[in-house]
Amino acid sequence: MNQAQASRYSGIEHRITCSVGIMAFNEEQNIGHLLEALLTQSLSTAIIKEIVVVSSACRDRTDDIVRAYEQRDARVRLIAQKEREGKSSAINLWLVGVDPAIDVCVLESGDTLPQPETVERLVAVFQDPRIGMAGAHPVPTNARDTFIGHAVHLLWELHHEIALQTPKLGELVAFRNVLRAIPPMSPVDEANIEVELVRKGYSLNYVPEAIVRNKGPENLRDFLMRRRCIASGHCWLRDKYTYRVATQDPGRIWRLVWRNLRREGLRAKLWTLGAVGLEALGRVLGRYDYYVRKKNTFVWDIAETTKRVVP
Repeated sequence: MNQAQASRYSGIEHRITCSVGIMAFNEEQNIGHLLEALLTQSLSTAIIKEIVVVSSACRDRTDDIVRAYEQRDARVRLIAQKEREGKSSAINLWLVGVDPAIDVCVLESGDTLPQPETVERLVAVFQDPRIGMAGAHPVPTNARDTFIGHAVHLLWELHHEIALQTPKLGELVAFRNVLRAIPPMSPVDEANIEVELVRKGYSLNYVPEAIVRNKGPENLRDFLMRRRCIASGHCWLRDKYTYRVATQDPGRIWRLVWRNLRREGLRAKLWTLGAVGLEALGRVLGRYDYYVRKKNTFVWDIAETTKRVVP
């Protein structure tokens, strides 16, 4: 951080300008709700200067819906890719066009939905000049009364507990406008941004009160496919940067799982053990994909059941 930036963040409260980037693939069921939620955010510290939707070769009505919002509000802009080249490539298309005068970049997945004060709560922490990246608190909309729903909630609750101790950021993140690109073949974009900011000397911050709703998988196939892709991506990150995110510590995860098991009923105990088994299988398959098949999952397979977030 240079002297001008340091003086700007020297404890004096000021408005923080933001560029919001939304990465989308076939999000016609959610993109309108998401844009509406962003355009009507309750803001006092943050100012949303632009909302850029990068559409990765969408085959549904996503682009048409975004164009309708472009006509309504000058802050909304669509970038349409002809081919799916992976989320990191889409992020780079957004970042390269962000005005250097903007303070913070806010990155959101097209299949999420922030609460009315989420952006304000997330961005306000950047008044501390030491913070380079902040993450919201994802809360799934899945029902808990099925095995997969239980597994989805368990994973995100463990993510929350770990992030309270050592920030692990995803789904909706904000970071200082000091990056112009990440490796286009990175399969773990938020974790890659996390690495870059840490290497620049910034700290990470988890903002539990900044709630963002997301939709987890609803069947075994989609659940395992998603966990497998994530596990393979973390292998890539560890090889390239010798960096391991907080949720990759099995000892810490097991301690939290054990604490949950002791207070759950019999059915929940069985479901929790089943979810642990699925996660372990996903990690084994992810390592197999990366180390044996030499497969980079930077273009993720789509989990169709995650596409509709209930407003």
